[in-house]
Amino acid sequence: MFRYLLVAMRPKQWPKNTIIFLALAFSMNESWRLSQVQALVRATALTMLAFVLFCLVSSAVYLINDLVDIERDRQHPKKRFRPLASGKLSPRAALIAAIVLVWVAIPASFALSPGLGVAAMTYFVLNLAYSFILKHVVILDVLAIAGGFVLRAVAGALVIAVSISPWLYIVTTLGSLFLGFSKRRHEILVLDDARKHRKILDEYTPEFLDQMISIVASSTVMAYSLYTFSAPNLPKNNAMMLTIPFVLFGIFRYLYLIHLKNEGGSPEDVLLKDIPIIAVIALWLLTSLTILFVYRGG
Repeated sequence: MFRYLLVAMRPKQWPKNTIIFLALAFSMNESWRLSQVQALVRATALTMLAFVLFCLVSSAVYLINDLVDIERDRQHPKKRFRPLASGKLSPRAALIAAIVLVWVAIPASFALSPGLGVAAMTYFVLNLAYSFILKHVVILDVLAIAGGFVLRAVAGALVIAVSISPWLYIVTTLGSLFLGFSKRRHEILVLDDARKHRKILDEYTPEFLDQMISIVASSTVMAYSLYTFSAPNLPKNNAMMLTIPFVLFGIFRYLYLIHLKNEGGSPEDVLLKDIPIIAVIALWLLTSLTILFVYRGG
């Protein structure tokens, strides 16, 4: 049972919570340098704990969501193999596990940092609203998902008590909307009788989603570009603009995958399995960290 419970907790989704680390990386200023080892180690430890706690909360959310959708998942070509839908994990065990995860993670978040606790609680409530209400409201369903990513970024800043540029929150929101609308598009085109698997899909069309994807993709590039030379905590020489080509390639590559390869139904699979995407993320990280931690002059 524990094996199937772990699968139902969806550890493959945990990398989404790495957004929490953005605040640690992008909040560097002149008074916080690598030479301040003690401060850096403490901030890193706090961020890692916040990451673990958000993994627990998000797993509780996945369990609850699967409980709500258990009958619908049984008619889905892939989701029917999930532990709950396939009957390998009992609904009672999943519910108990979800309650325990929340009872552990939320109080621990408040103990670590009141701000983190509020962010974790808000994230949980938002996702509860998504599971029962918002997933059935057109556009709000994807906005709710994007809100979850923004709360992760906020949590990363609150746990180490730093402020980061509002541009980073805007980019996180737009990037999340890009992935969310791309997923909806994939579901409509690939699933037979898509509405039967997800009722809200009846409110979307591929053409409508293509327009929104185009808008958020363009807005993401513009917002990130503005962020690289307008955020006050970045190097004064605007060296972060060197990372713009990586963002452009990543978005264009993802558009290629969803339009020509019919992928995008599972963003985490694309981000973890597509070699060019993995490579460009690694290059973006390497370049960004080099600029932030080494090349702060200018």
